[in-house]
Amino acid sequence: MRLFDTHCHFEDLGTIGEIVSRAREAGVERILAVGGSANLNATALAAMREHGCLAALGYDRDQVDAERPPIDVEGLSAWGEIGLDYHYSPETRERQCSLFSEELEKARKLDLPVVIHTREADDDTLSILRSIPSRGIIHSYTGTPRFARELLDLGFYISFSGIVTFRAADNVRESAAYVPLDRILIETDSPFLAPVPMRGRRNEPAFIRHTCSFLAELRGIGADAFAELAFANAEAALGIAQS
Repeated sequence: MRLFDTHCHFEDLGTIGEIVSRAREAGVERILAVGGSANLNATALAAMREHGCLAALGYDRDQVDAERPPIDVEGLSAWGEIGLDYHYSPETRERQCSLFSEELEKARKLDLPVVIHTREADDDTLSILRSIPSRGIIHSYTGTPRFARELLDLGFYISFSGIVTFRAADNVRESAAYVPLDRILIETDSPFLAPVPMRGRRNEPAFIRHTCSFLAELRGIGADAFAELAFANAEAALGIAQS
Protein backbone atom coordinates (compact mmCIF):
# COMPACT_ATOMS: atom_id res chain seq x y z
CA MET A 1 0.00 0.00 0.00
CA ARG A 2 1.35 3.41 -0.95
CA LEU A 3 -0.25 6.48 0.55
CA PHE A 4 -0.40 10.22 -0.11
CA ASP A 5 -1.16 12.53 2.82
CA THR A 6 -2.53 15.61 1.08
CA HIS A 7 -2.58 17.80 4.18
CA CYS A 8 -0.08 17.83 7.03
CA HIS A 9 1.06 20.66 9.27
CA PHE A 10 4.45 20.61 10.97
CA GLU A 11 4.56 22.78 14.05
CA ASP A 12 8.15 22.14 15.17
CA LEU A 13 11.17 22.26 12.89
CA GLY A 14 13.03 19.83 15.13
CA THR A 15 10.54 16.98 14.77
CA ILE A 16 9.91 17.03 11.02
CA GLY A 17 12.53 14.40 10.25
CA GLU A 18 11.27 11.80 12.71
CA ILE A 19 7.64 12.32 11.67
CA VAL A 20 8.51 11.92 8.00
CA SER A 21 10.58 8.82 8.79
CA ARG A 22 7.66 7.15 10.58
CA ALA A 23 5.41 8.06 7.68
CA ARG A 24 7.74 6.43 5.17
CA GLU A 25 7.83 3.26 7.28
CA ALA A 26 4.02 3.23 7.18
CA GLY A 27 3.92 3.44 3.39
CA VAL A 28 3.31 7.17 3.03
CA GLU A 29 5.30 7.98 -0.10
CA ARG A 30 4.19 11.59 -0.48
CA ILE A 31 3.25 14.29 2.00
CA LEU A 32 1.93 17.74 1.21
CA ALA A 33 3.26 19.98 3.99
CA VAL A 34 0.78 22.83 4.34
CA GLY A 35 1.25 26.36 5.64
CA GLY A 36 -1.36 28.98 6.47
CA SER A 37 0.57 31.27 8.81
CA ALA A 38 4.10 32.65 8.94
CA ASN A 39 5.18 29.83 11.27
CA LEU A 40 3.48 27.03 9.35
CA ASN A 41 4.78 28.40 6.07
CA ALA A 42 8.32 28.20 7.48
CA THR A 43 7.94 24.60 8.65
CA ALA A 44 6.30 23.52 5.40
CA LEU A 45 9.15 25.10 3.45
CA ALA A 46 11.68 23.25 5.63
CA ALA A 47 9.79 19.99 5.13
CA MET A 48 10.06 20.47 1.37
CA ARG A 49 13.69 21.57 1.23
CA GLU A 50 15.15 19.27 3.86
CA HIS A 51 12.88 16.23 4.02
CA GLY A 52 11.48 15.59 0.55
CA CYS A 53 7.90 16.69 1.15
CA LEU A 54 5.77 18.72 -1.23
CA ALA A 55 4.69 22.13 0.03
CA ALA A 56 1.74 24.51 -0.04
CA LEU A 57 2.18 27.99 1.41
CA GLY A 58 -0.30 30.80 1.92
CA TYR A 59 -2.32 32.64 4.55
CA ASP A 60 -5.51 31.29 6.09
CA ARG A 61 -8.59 32.96 7.57
CA ASP A 62 -6.95 33.39 11.01
CA GLN A 63 -4.34 35.70 9.53
CA VAL A 64 -6.65 38.61 8.69
CA ASP A 65 -5.06 40.78 11.40
CA ALA A 66 -1.61 39.19 11.42
CA GLU A 67 1.63 40.19 9.76
CA ARG A 68 1.94 38.27 6.50
CA PRO A 69 5.55 38.17 5.30
CA PRO A 70 6.22 37.63 1.58
CA ILE A 71 6.34 33.97 0.52
CA ASP A 72 9.17 32.28 -1.32
CA VAL A 73 7.27 30.55 -4.14
CA GLU A 74 10.12 28.51 -5.62
CA GLY A 75 9.29 24.81 -5.75
CA LEU A 76 5.75 25.06 -4.40
CA SER A 77 3.15 22.47 -5.39
CA ALA A 78 0.12 24.46 -4.20
CA TRP A 79 -1.04 27.62 -2.44
CA GLY A 80 -2.62 27.25 0.97
CA GLU A 81 -4.20 26.64 3.14
CA ILE A 82 -6.54 29.51 2.49
CA GLY A 83 -10.28 29.93 2.91
CA LEU A 84 -13.13 30.82 5.21
CA ASP A 85 -14.31 29.71 8.65
CA TYR A 86 -17.23 31.38 10.37
CA HIS A 87 -17.55 28.87 13.21
CA TYR A 88 -15.33 30.73 15.66
CA SER A 89 -14.89 34.14 14.04
CA PRO A 90 -18.02 35.19 12.15
CA GLU A 91 -17.26 38.82 13.03
CA THR A 92 -14.28 38.79 10.64
CA ARG A 93 -16.35 37.59 7.68
CA GLU A 94 -15.66 40.57 5.42
CA ARG A 95 -11.94 40.53 6.11
CA GLN A 96 -11.81 36.77 5.64
CA CYS A 97 -13.49 37.10 2.25
CA SER A 98 -11.10 39.84 1.23
CA LEU A 99 -8.04 37.81 2.24
CA PHE A 100 -9.40 34.66 0.59
CA SER A 101 -9.92 36.55 -2.65
CA GLU A 102 -6.42 38.02 -2.48
CA GLU A 103 -4.89 34.60 -1.91
CA LEU A 104 -6.83 33.05 -4.78
CA GLU A 105 -5.59 35.79 -7.09
CA LYS A 106 -1.99 35.12 -6.02
CA ALA A 107 -2.42 31.42 -6.77
CA ARG A 108 -3.95 32.19 -10.15
CA LYS A 109 -1.03 34.44 -11.10
CA LEU A 110 1.38 31.68 -10.07
CA ASP A 111 -0.72 29.03 -11.85
CA LEU A 112 -0.85 26.93 -8.68
CA PRO A 113 -3.67 24.77 -7.34
CA VAL A 114 -5.11 25.88 -4.02
CA VAL A 115 -5.79 24.10 -0.72
CA ILE A 116 -9.03 25.45 0.71
CA HIS A 117 -10.52 25.34 4.18
CA THR A 118 -14.26 26.07 4.36
CA ARG A 119 -16.46 25.77 7.42
CA GLU A 120 -19.95 27.20 7.87
CA ALA A 121 -19.23 29.49 4.92
CA ASP A 122 -20.75 27.61 1.98
CA ASP A 123 -22.38 30.52 0.17
CA ASP A 124 -19.39 32.87 0.38
CA THR A 125 -16.98 30.09 -0.57
CA LEU A 126 -18.97 29.29 -3.70
CA SER A 127 -19.51 32.93 -4.62
CA ILE A 128 -15.80 33.74 -4.40
CA LEU A 129 -14.72 30.59 -6.25
CA ARG A 130 -17.16 31.37 -9.04
CA SER A 131 -15.76 34.86 -9.38
CA ILE A 132 -12.11 33.76 -9.21
CA PRO A 133 -11.78 30.51 -11.17
CA SER A 134 -9.43 28.18 -9.33
CA ARG A 135 -8.47 24.53 -9.07
CA GLY A 136 -7.26 22.29 -6.29
CA ILE A 137 -8.38 20.67 -3.05
CA ILE A 138 -11.13 21.26 -0.52
CA HIS A 139 -9.45 19.88 2.58
CA SER A 140 -10.86 18.04 5.61
CA TYR A 141 -14.35 18.17 4.17
CA THR A 142 -17.23 18.31 6.66
CA GLY A 143 -20.01 19.72 4.47
CA THR A 144 -23.10 18.23 2.89
CA PRO A 145 -23.28 16.18 -0.30
CA ARG A 146 -25.09 19.12 -1.90
CA PHE A 147 -22.21 21.50 -1.15
CA ALA A 148 -19.78 18.82 -2.37
CA ARG A 149 -21.68 18.65 -5.66
CA GLU A 150 -21.26 22.40 -6.14
CA LEU A 151 -17.54 22.16 -5.45
CA LEU A 152 -17.13 19.16 -7.73
CA ASP A 153 -18.89 21.09 -10.48
CA LEU A 154 -16.22 23.78 -10.07
CA GLY A 155 -13.55 21.13 -10.65
CA PHE A 156 -12.28 20.62 -7.13
CA TYR A 157 -11.08 17.44 -5.46
CA ILE A 158 -12.45 16.73 -1.99
CA SER A 159 -10.30 15.42 0.83
CA PHE A 160 -11.38 13.60 3.98
CA SER A 161 -9.51 13.52 7.28
CA GLY A 162 -9.81 11.35 10.38
CA ILE A 163 -13.10 13.09 11.17
CA VAL A 164 -14.80 10.57 8.89
CA THR A 165 -13.98 7.84 11.43
CA PHE A 166 -15.53 9.68 14.39
CA ARG A 167 -18.69 8.12 15.80
CA ALA A 168 -20.76 11.31 15.56
CA ALA A 169 -19.68 12.15 11.99
CA ASP A 170 -22.55 10.56 10.04
CA ASN A 171 -22.83 13.69 7.88
CA VAL A 172 -19.19 13.43 6.84
CA ARG A 173 -19.60 9.75 5.99
CA GLU A 174 -22.61 10.63 3.87
CA SER A 175 -20.49 13.03 1.85
CA ALA A 176 -17.58 10.56 1.66
CA ALA A 177 -19.95 8.00 0.19
CA TYR A 178 -21.14 10.55 -2.36
CA VAL A 179 -17.89 11.98 -3.77
CA PRO A 180 -16.86 10.13 -6.97
CA LEU A 181 -13.90 7.81 -6.60
CA ASP A 182 -11.92 9.79 -9.15
CA ARG A 183 -12.20 13.00 -7.07
CA ILE A 184 -11.68 11.76 -3.51
CA LEU A 185 -8.54 12.35 -1.44
CA ILE A 186 -7.32 11.46 2.04
CA GLU A 187 -5.36 13.49 4.56
CA THR A 188 -4.40 13.66 8.21
CA ASP A 189 -4.57 17.42 8.87
CA SER A 190 -1.97 16.49 11.46
CA PRO A 191 -1.20 17.23 14.20
CA PHE A 192 -4.99 17.46 14.57
CA LEU A 193 -7.90 15.04 14.05
CA ALA A 194 -6.24 11.68 14.68
CA PRO A 195 -8.48 8.93 13.29
CA VAL A 196 -9.98 6.08 15.25
CA PRO A 197 -8.24 4.02 16.71
CA MET A 198 -5.57 6.68 17.30
CA ARG A 199 -8.00 9.34 18.48
CA GLY A 200 -6.70 11.28 21.46
CA ARG A 201 -3.12 11.06 20.26
CA ARG A 202 -1.16 13.72 18.41
CA ASN A 203 -1.89 12.99 14.77
CA GLU A 204 0.82 12.40 12.16
CA PRO A 205 1.01 11.22 8.55
CA ALA A 206 1.71 7.60 9.53
CA PHE A 207 -1.84 7.41 10.89
CA ILE A 208 -3.41 8.01 7.47
CA ARG A 209 -3.55 4.24 6.98
CA HIS A 210 -6.53 4.11 9.35
CA THR A 211 -8.49 6.75 7.43
CA CYS A 212 -7.66 4.99 4.17
CA SER A 213 -8.91 1.63 5.44
CA PHE A 214 -12.07 3.18 6.85
CA LEU A 215 -12.94 4.96 3.61
CA ALA A 216 -12.15 1.86 1.56
CA GLU A 217 -14.62 -0.16 3.61
CA LEU A 218 -17.19 2.64 3.36
CA ARG A 219 -16.87 2.58 -0.43
CA GLY A 220 -16.79 -1.20 -0.66
CA ILE A 221 -13.34 -1.65 -2.16
CA GLY A 222 -10.02 -3.00 -0.93
CA ALA A 223 -7.74 -0.75 1.08
CA ASP A 224 -4.85 -1.15 -1.36
CA ALA A 225 -7.05 -0.24 -4.30
CA PHE A 226 -8.47 2.78 -2.50
CA ALA A 227 -5.00 3.96 -1.50
CA GLU A 228 -3.86 3.69 -5.11
CA LEU A 229 -6.78 5.63 -6.56
CA ALA A 230 -6.47 8.32 -3.89
CA PHE A 231 -2.76 8.56 -4.66
CA ALA A 232 -3.45 9.06 -8.38
CA ASN A 233 -6.15 11.61 -7.57
CA ALA A 234 -3.73 13.60 -5.40
CA GLU A 235 -1.19 13.71 -8.21
CA ALA A 236 -3.89 14.92 -10.59
CA ALA A 237 -5.18 17.53 -8.13
CA LEU A 238 -1.70 18.96 -7.68
CA GLY A 239 -0.78 18.64 -11.36
CA ILE A 240 2.31 16.54 -10.70
CA ALA A 241 3.60 13.64 -12.78
CA GLN A 242 2.03 10.31 -11.94
CA SER A 243 4.41 7.79 -10.43
